[in-house]
Amino acid sequence: MRLPSDYIVFPLDVTDRDEAMRYVTMLRESVGVFKVGLELFIKEGPPMLSAIRDESRAGIFLDLKLHDIPETMRRALRSAGSLGADFVTVHCEQGQGMLTDEAVKGSKTKILGVTVLTSLNTGHIIELGYRDDLAKDLRKLVLKKAFIARDAGCHGIVCSGREVGWVKKELGRDFLAFTPGIRPKWSIVAGDDQQRIVTPYQAVRNGADYLVIGRPIRDSKDPKEACAMTAEEIASAL
Repeated sequence: MRLPSDYIVFPLDVTDRDEAMRYVTMLRESVGVFKVGLELFIKEGPPMLSAIRDESRAGIFLDLKLHDIPETMRRALRSAGSLGADFVTVHCEQGQGMLTDEAVKGSKTKILGVTVLTSLNTGHIIELGYRDDLAKDLRKLVLKKAFIARDAGCHGIVCSGREVGWVKKELGRDFLAFTPGIRPKWSIVAGDDQQRIVTPYQAVRNGADYLVIGRPIRDSKDPKEACAMTAEEIASAL
């Protein structure tokens, strides 16, 4: 049975290995997954993943949001699997061309399709040229991309906690859902750059499998205590 802390994904949104490893050492018993994004991966490369693996039993989420031609995608995903990443992200725009199930055959890496970034709202979606019906009802757009991801072989998606319930209803409980834009009740402030935020309680009740929680933990006076308080919110939803 999963512990409440297993739901927490902590993004290592820092500039170098030393700072990243400080958080890994501090939070290795407090979170379920560490996320490595573009900035840290470009700076430190594959050895960063090995360092995390040596220091912690937590999962590793390689959040690169890959988007390229099919053959390049297959090779890149195969390489990600060889690095020992448990999860890696791709954009959903490629459709069936992603062929992700074949790309990671024989590895434990699970592929997640990115649907709609939680920093975007309806106005942004309209600016990007989507049809009005999709822009004005983001659930439709997220579901459309979720089906694309599933049909391409993805194991799950990244989506807002506001849409995750609809995804689970249509695609089933086994289709993984990672939800960014999570703000624990004790951390919500005005002017947040995330547009579609939800609390840990709301996200888990809606069916989220993993909650990406960065700033509230990282900016707190005591990150370990912040994780503990967040785990309490998650526990209340289980």
